[in-house]
Amino acid sequence: MAQGGFRRRLKQQGHTRALSSPQMLEQRIQQHFIDSADLKYQAAQSLTKPIADAIQAVLACVTSGGKVLTCGNGGSAADAQNFSAKFVGRFERERPELGAIALSADTALLTGVGTYQDFDQVYARQVRALGQSGDVLLALSVDGQCANVLAAVQAAHEREMSVVALTGQGGGPLAQALRETDVTICVPHDRAPRIHEVHLLVLHCLCDGVDAQLLGDQEQETTT
Repeated sequence: MAQGGFRRRLKQQGHTRALSSPQMLEQRIQQHFIDSADLKYQAAQSLTKPIADAIQAVLACVTSGGKVLTCGNGGSAADAQNFSAKFVGRFERERPELGAIALSADTALLTGVGTYQDFDQVYARQVRALGQSGDVLLALSVDGQCANVLAAVQAAHEREMSVVALTGQGGGPLAQALRETDVTICVPHDRAPRIHEVHLLVLHCLCDGVDAQLLGDQEQETTT
């Protein structure tokens, strides 16, 4: 009954019939892998230089005693928290802790500011409270349209921080808000899932690049 009710709702919303065979579903899955691999191969040509610039910006920050503040919404918030966890903890090799704070992780702060003040300022207020000159803001937005991320960038500039922006779909207002000294890593694609997949790879490149600069290009340890 429940399944039938769900299908009726789908029909009422104008959805077409589901895939009719396991083979069609498998082909659809394979196409996701192909599309993701193709985009990563193409993006490597245009993103290698800005990723290297971002590694140098983050490296200069942490070796001077600074920290990385990360922010994003939805899946980008999860990516930001994932980066911060690997930065403070470890990526693939043991090393001293590096400073990073995920601004999306404090739910009491987010819900408090969002409910009683202004959700567009949930990240900017944290940047102004925690950020210092020489720190880096790592801002993630698939389409570059998120008002709270844009406000965080403005706050970072007020604090004389550098910004590394991960975006896609042309970069939108986020790319336009950056300064010449900031770094833009814009995935050349329009679909959000594909952009997220490349963003995750970029974040892994950042972690690996910083580790390689700090520890040398050693054989990587197996993670648990």
